Amino acid sequence: MGSIYDKADNEAIISRINSLSPESRALWGKMRVDQMCKHCNAAIQVAFGTKELKTNFLLRILGRLIKNKAFNSDFGKNSPTAKELKCEDLYDFETSRKELIESFSQFAKGTGVIKTMDHPFWGKMSFEDWDKLMWRHTDHHLRQFGV
Repeated sequence: MGSIYDKADNEAIISRINSLSPESRALWGKMRVDQMCKHCNAAIQVAFGTKELKTNFLLRILGRLIKNKAFNSDFGKNSPTAKELKCEDLYDFETSRKELIESFSQFAKGTGVIKTMDHPFWGKMSFEDWDKLMWRHTDHHLRQFGV
């Protein structure tokens, strides 16, 4: 697994994002490529402290219980997602991809871009936790679209 903070690793993810096209189709799941870009960007915005997630008590407990396993293995296909991260509208692909690239590239500046250290689902987060979560989440969705 690479690191979102490492410049070369970060550029490798961005290269994969750049290889997407409006014709890219999911190998599993229901999202279109424009929705996936919006979804991944929304998840990054949680780390940046610009997007808030609401989680009920039971989900907060569940997240903390499965955090270690989830952060140390690949995400499963068709995993559930927070309603605030669901992107079900039609989006302009180029704009969505550009926004994702701009956000993901911020991680190469270092840990200072991360503003949320208490995730509403996963609980207390370290910079290493964010590294694992953002890398695995983005990689999962890029693999979903074959890149």
